Amino acid sequence: MKQKENQVHSIVRDRYAEIAKNAPAPSSSGACSPASDCCGGGTKDLNVEQVANLLGYTQEELKDIPQGSNMGLGCGNPQAIASLQEGETVLDLGSGGGVDCFLAAKKVGKKGHVIGIDMTAEMLEKARETAREGNFDNVEFRLGEIEHLPVADNSVDVIMSNCVLNLSPRKPQVLKEAFRILKKGGRLAISDVVATSPLPEELMNDPDLLTGCITGAASVKDLQSWMEEAGFQDIQIQIWDESRNFIKDWAPGSGIENYVVSAQIKAKKPGGCCCA
Repeated sequence: MKQKENQVHSIVRDRYAEIAKNAPAPSSSGACSPASDCCGGGTKDLNVEQVANLLGYTQEELKDIPQGSNMGLGCGNPQAIASLQEGETVLDLGSGGGVDCFLAAKKVGKKGHVIGIDMTAEMLEKARETAREGNFDNVEFRLGEIEHLPVADNSVDVIMSNCVLNLSPRKPQVLKEAFRILKKGGRLAISDVVATSPLPEELMNDPDLLTGCITGAASVKDLQSWMEEAGFQDIQIQIWDESRNFIKDWAPGSGIENYVVSAQIKAKKPGGCCCA
């Protein structure tokens, strides 16, 4: 199991390191470069801003995204379901170039704090550079795996994630870690890909579909069970059927849109103020 986990991490890390190396610098004007062929990328003939619009980011949010942080990755907009409040501490699982972290930073304000966790050093380098150039003093990025978060117990108000949970070979462990670091009454807000039917064997054995957020997708039933086992309550997993329209372009001609779909996933850690 450990060997397989390491192998998956290595495949994912190498692919996203390549994306980070090829992405425009924060100070460049290359924000309209073509999207990559990973989660949310590879959408035919669309640039990263157009892809982000498809994923549910508003025009106002797109204006606030620092250049270089938007790489056209993801499968939704966790900001839309996170209900972020001023002064909150927010953590982003698999933060990549930091796009969701920078949007969250504006919503929580100077009294709030945003932490991005990513296991790819090249992504962290880009995100930190963007944070420095944009003077995002309330944002920090830490190197780490989402199965073993470098974050203290009961220290975070909200956990977000955008098309990252499916990349983990140990999803139940990720959810247990998320529960551990959330404060009582803390919230989970995830956009991810879920499986609606079993993938054919030929698709399951394609490594490109792993980094493309396809073969690692869990079923709604499994996600619900793992979240309950971790201790979450008020679990909601809402399927976004319209997402099949862009998912089909992640692997054109394969028919993947018949097997996976994007979903909005919400839950809470018990406790906290009854009026929260």
